[in-house]
Amino acid sequence: QVQLVESGGGSVQPGGSLRLSCAASASGFSIGTMGWYRQAPGKQRELVALISKNGTTDYGGSVKGRFTIARVNALNTVYLQMNALKPEDTAVYYCYVNVWGDYWGQGTQVTVSS
Repeated sequence: QVQLVESGGGSVQPGGSLRLSCAASASGFSIGTMGWYRQAPGKQRELVALISKNGTTDYGGSVKGRFTIARVNALNTVYLQMNALKPEDTAVYYCYVNVWGDYWGQGTQVTVSS
């Protein structure tokens, strides 16, 4: 069984930064793609960023150039560095991990407001 623990969410002013972390309790598993999705109130869940085992990345169009995804395979951890945050980035951010199946974190709230 895989469990994901997210941290790093919070409130920040526009233009600020946050760093999200997601640690997977999947020791011994060969973890494939990891990443982040988000869902704002009244909106569908959307891709934020994905990163493969070998480091290939994919970003949603609205975050390109502002967010950076990274992973540390030895720690089964994926990070999301969020810079130049905008109010429209406000959402619940969900960690995603593929370990011979799809797993989701509990979500962490990110709020960007003045």
